[in-house]
Amino acid sequence: MKYRNLAGTDLTLSEVGFGVWSVSTNWWGEVSETDAISLLRSAHDRGITFFDTADTYGQGYGEEILAKALGDRRDEIVIGTKFGYDLEAPRLGHHKERPQNWSPDFVRAACDKSLTRLGTDHIDIYQMHNSRLSSIERDDTVAVLHELRDAGKIRHWGVAVGPDIGWIEEGEYTLRERQVPAQIIYSILEQDPADRFIRAAADSNVGVFCRVPHASGMLDGSYTRDTELDSMPFDANDHRSYRKMQWLSKSLEKLKQIDFLISDKPATVGQIAIKFCLAPPIMASCLPTITSEAQLDEYTVAPDIDELPVEELERLTGLYADNFGTGDKDPMKSSQSPTGWVDTKNSTVEPAAAVRS
Repeated sequence: MKYRNLAGTDLTLSEVGFGVWSVSTNWWGEVSETDAISLLRSAHDRGITFFDTADTYGQGYGEEILAKALGDRRDEIVIGTKFGYDLEAPRLGHHKERPQNWSPDFVRAACDKSLTRLGTDHIDIYQMHNSRLSSIERDDTVAVLHELRDAGKIRHWGVAVGPDIGWIEEGEYTLRERQVPAQIIYSILEQDPADRFIRAAADSNVGVFCRVPHASGMLDGSYTRDTELDSMPFDANDHRSYRKMQWLSKSLEKLKQIDFLISDKPATVGQIAIKFCLAPPIMASCLPTITSEAQLDEYTVAPDIDELPVEELERLTGLYADNFGTGDKDPMKSSQSPTGWVDTKNSTVEPAAAVRS
């Protein structure tokens, strides 16, 4: 494993982190408490020191399971958790999010509850969870975060930008105006607007770390350029799967266009996807979805593979600007360079502040 400084903080993160959502929610299938604890401890044994969770994961379970698994190793890990959702309030409708609350009293109470569930006296990076611009702009919310920091309950605060792709104003305001770290979505297939956030982070010398590096499974090896769409497990008469099929169809076409990144390399597509995300020097860590020991074995050695050549990154930039030739070209992509941080004078991209264990 390798480690990087989260710019603008005194935190050192493992280049591959662990998103605790994979063992505390049912999004990828049910995971028993015994298996969750085993996987989290195995992750730490392999060098992962950054664990990212949230109070909303399993209604607090995502914090409790981390304490059960690694409470005896607290001084050896960096904990990120999130706040903002009122866990005691009813949902606003079917499949809707719970209401959010950014008032100082609520944030204080949420922090204390997270500390209790985590079994610790401090949180390393406390993140506003899916907050809109108006919330990030609230000076009273920021003031209470500084109060919590001064009291030693949190070391740093930041914003988990999302929950999905977009949220441009929120990401840029976080990095350029508040100048605090941001968690962003970034992958070979989903570079915009993360590319803007990366440039903003580099300009401000503020750290970023990313999630969904495998583009919701498209880059974890489950699919290849030869995967046939008609082999997908969807009923052709099921209208609910139309959008999923459309997304899969275009994603499979994109996989064919990036074969040059994968072929003739002693690495898996899942490892290359992680290596791509770690290519920007300002990127401190990557949070793949980990659900098995086999994925731990594969992903934790990704930092050790060779850097992606600049010429391949530049070729990828052109493909991305053209939406990989699949249509629906975004005019913004032609004027933005997703890999604008690349130093073309060098043959490879060397990450800053990297330390091998």
